[in-house]
Amino acid sequence: MNQNTLDYLRLHFIVLIWGFTAILGELIKVSPVEVVVYRTGISTLGLMVLLLILRKSFKTGRKGLMIMLGTGLIIAAHWILFFLAARLSTISICLVGMATCAFWTSILEPIFTKRTFKTFEVLLALMVVGGISLIYSVSFEHALGLSVAMASALLASVFTIINGKLIKEHNAYVITFYEMAGALIGSTLVFAVMAPMTPDISFGLPSAADWGWLALLGLVCTVYPFGESVELMKRMSAYTINLTVNLEPVYGIILALLIFKDKEVMSTGFYMGAAIILLSVMIHPVLERRARKRNARVEASPQA
Repeated sequence: MNQNTLDYLRLHFIVLIWGFTAILGELIKVSPVEVVVYRTGISTLGLMVLLLILRKSFKTGRKGLMIMLGTGLIIAAHWILFFLAARLSTISICLVGMATCAFWTSILEPIFTKRTFKTFEVLLALMVVGGISLIYSVSFEHALGLSVAMASALLASVFTIINGKLIKEHNAYVITFYEMAGALIGSTLVFAVMAPMTPDISFGLPSAADWGWLALLGLVCTVYPFGESVELMKRMSAYTINLTVNLEPVYGIILALLIFKDKEVMSTGFYMGAAIILLSVMIHPVLERRARKRNARVEASPQA
């Protein structure tokens, strides 16, 4: 098995794990802001222990540290909106809204990296938007939840692009540690501001069951896949990663149907939209390989 195939398999396994996070958000009985506070706190502690065991240096330089902590604030906002979207609508709507990452990335990555726009990336992103539009048209009662999920997707696109630059200079798990620390700071500040004015936010500790789900969310669904995804950015573009993350709703919807059954059953139009998103994900690796082969032939051809 070559490295490229292995990387794609690792990426899909990560996305499968991420597809389970919205389900955990539904199972955990505390507010979205509290979920993010506990998730990032557990993740930061877990990463600290891991880095100490691996004897990795925590040094990054002041500039790198500030960028990572700032990126963590973006991640905190992304997760708060993500869990909020699931509460406002359904797990399925939330996950499909997240699939607009590809659309945002196809626009933002060329701007951030100063590379030329790839026509096929834009077209595939538009396919995703078409699928989202179809879902929106048949599930208008979930418009607010879908809109919040798409805002979360925009933030996910931004921090993925930033991580694509950071991984060139720093260790993947060191990046993740400082970003989780930044997300912990950001979500704690939001909690402190919102708690006095929001009835759903309490100062009490989670139940024993919630602690178990939070540990699973913070360690298995955050520390491993987040660090692994940053590591994969050494060899894969942010667009490729975010387009594959479009499978998150497919995996998550299947898991939600198995766990919550009738509560997550959606209309035919919804599943047609999800199928369009899945098709865009399947097409992308093929077009990417063709583009690379075409560029290689052009570079290898004798110059006139």
